[in-house]
Amino acid sequence: MPRGRAVRVGVVGCGYWGSKHVRVLQQSPQVSSVIVVDPRPDRREALAPAASGISAFATLRSALAHLDAVVIAAPPRHHARLAVQALMADKHVLVEKPMTTSVATARRLVEVAAERDLTLMVGHTFEHNAAVWKLREVIESGELGEIYYIHSARLNLGMYQTDSNVVWDLAPHDISIINYLLGCTPSSVEAWGSKHAQLFQEDVAYLRLSYGDRALRAQVHVSWLDPCKVRRVTVVGSRRMAVYDDLADQERVRVYDKGVVAARNEDARNRPMSYRYGGISAPFIQMHEPLSVQDQHFVDCVAAGRRPRSDGESGLAVVRVLEAAALSMQRRRPTQVNGRPVPAARRQSWPMARQLDLVREGA
Repeated sequence: MPRGRAVRVGVVGCGYWGSKHVRVLQQSPQVSSVIVVDPRPDRREALAPAASGISAFATLRSALAHLDAVVIAAPPRHHARLAVQALMADKHVLVEKPMTTSVATARRLVEVAAERDLTLMVGHTFEHNAAVWKLREVIESGELGEIYYIHSARLNLGMYQTDSNVVWDLAPHDISIINYLLGCTPSSVEAWGSKHAQLFQEDVAYLRLSYGDRALRAQVHVSWLDPCKVRRVTVVGSRRMAVYDDLADQERVRVYDKGVVAARNEDARNRPMSYRYGGISAPFIQMHEPLSVQDQHFVDCVAAGRRPRSDGESGLAVVRVLEAAALSMQRRRPTQVNGRPVPAARRQSWPMARQLDLVREGA
């Protein structure tokens, strides 16, 4: 499409998230028309009533001639097929997380978009969240000192999915946030999952991501089976600590002047610990709806031919971690993000692995 022209955008899959995309895209001055694509007549009628001026189609194929770009908000198992169909028709694509359900199909999307010089973007909404931007700014400023570890918790009672477990449903958010905060991707992952309410998919899981380039690890806890809704990221540094709470009405990012210092002496095991308790600061954050920021960024990139912030490579990086986590749960051992098991010599350096060794040795 010619650069700078108003964009015609189709939203494929008009359930919970698709309806939100329709709403925010209608508010964009650079979007000339929003087209609804969904096989369910009731969803088409709900989002495209006769008086709204919104066109509706039952299939993406029938709508392609009327579109410049596509937002795919269908169930994840359909992402790869729909995205390839749109890209092969020379349409720009924003696909919800996870980008696809395998590394092979995610890589294919990246290749097709590059071959055809098209915008491919993934719906990592939190990479368009002003609070996450601020947290990254705090980390990069050095205010926290050396980053020791990151812990993320995304918990709730539901919503159970029929085509994915809790890792593929919730963890993409946290993986993309941590990748964004650190500016790199993990080299290996160790994952544990358990099935409670259903026997065919995990509803509680823990991931440990090893960022070899940064020599630190991040833990991710996701659950559909928790009494409290939690959306929190904690960053612990040598000087200060920071907490991002997405559910807070105010002060979504707080910086804690807290820490611990070990006294220097010859006996490392008996070093007395000194604890520091200081004040709490909350940087000002001008908040905007992240989904609106994300979709406007997509439209801007399509119109101007720019590379999006959460591009196809970003989506591929997250799918690599998800696939490695699935292998780790299956094999019950750490797995490199390229799919290979972590060598035993490297596993011994992991605190949890060492604790298990001590149990086996009867310590």
